[in-house]
Amino acid sequence: MMVGRSRTPPLRSAIAVLPLVFGLSATNVVAESLVAARAIIGGSVIEEVDLRRSKKQYPGAISDPLDAIGQEARVTIHAGRPVHVNNVQAPALVERNDRVQISFTTKTLSITTEGRALDRGSVGDRVRVMNLSSRSTVSGVVTKDGRVEVSRP
Repeated sequence: MMVGRSRTPPLRSAIAVLPLVFGLSATNVVAESLVAARAIIGGSVIEEVDLRRSKKQYPGAISDPLDAIGQEARVTIHAGRPVHVNNVQAPALVERNDRVQISFTTKTLSITTEGRALDRGSVGDRVRVMNLSSRSTVSGVVTKDGRVEVSRP
């Protein structure tokens, strides 16, 4: 009888067997991260040519190109640097000073008027808008069609 020794195999050997159990080879179990192929200027929409794969895995970096392509860079990402999750966001639908439709809707009332955006925002963002008729400032949420929907406070 062995004293002080466990009969279970060490964790390292169990992890080494996992790829074989699931039909994977060690060559296709490579963690990759996306890095900028060239400088991506903050505020620009990321395209496929802006990205390349890196064999090195960076913590917090995006690994799936579909998570980055079509998104907007929040900051400038220099060539060769990893593209982190917090460096991208949904592209803005409403830019500052854009003319937008403001809508307020209840069960019995629907009001639509024109306004000027005081902030920039993407779908779901809360932005301030100046009503062009009354010159008053209201806050609302950007909808997917570019309108700003104001709700009752």
